[in-house]
Amino acid sequence: MAKYERILVAIDITNESLQVVEAAAEIAPPNAQVHILHAIEPIGSGYGSTMLPDLHAHEMARLQEHAAAHLARLGKTYGVPQARQHVVHGRAITAIHRFAEDNACDLVVVGSHGRHGLGLLLGSTANGVLHGANCNVLAVRVREPDGS
Repeated sequence: MAKYERILVAIDITNESLQVVEAAAEIAPPNAQVHILHAIEPIGSGYGSTMLPDLHAHEMARLQEHAAAHLARLGKTYGVPQARQHVVHGRAITAIHRFAEDNACDLVVVGSHGRHGLGLLLGSTANGVLHGANCNVLAVRVREPDGS
C-alpha cells in the first residue's frame, strides 16, 4: 500500500463522521498531514432566501459555527490542528476535488452509506468524489447508530 503524505478527510456533520476520521487515522502514517473538511452546501435560492436575506445570513453563520465546533472536537480527538480543519462553502463534490488538488492530497477519505440493501453502491457524494478525483479515494462504509 502507498505511504500517504497528505490525506483529506471529507465529512458531513453527523455522529457517523467519527467513523470516517477514525478510518483515516488508522491508515495515516505518523508524519502524514491530515486535513478535515466539511462543505456547507448553498441554501436554495427560493422564496425565503430572497425575501429574508438577514435570516439567510444568520442561518449560514449558524451552520458555519456548528461545523467548526464539530471539526474542532474531531481535531482534538485525532490530533488534527485547527490550521488543518476546514469549513468551506459550495457543493461538496466540487469543494473536495478543489481542496484535494490545491493541496496536493494523495488520498481522499469519504463516508459511504449503504442504502436499501445496496451496500455495494456508493452514495452520491462518495461516487462523485471517486469519479473526479486525481488521487486515491477511500470510501468508508458508515454504520448507522442502529448498526445497519
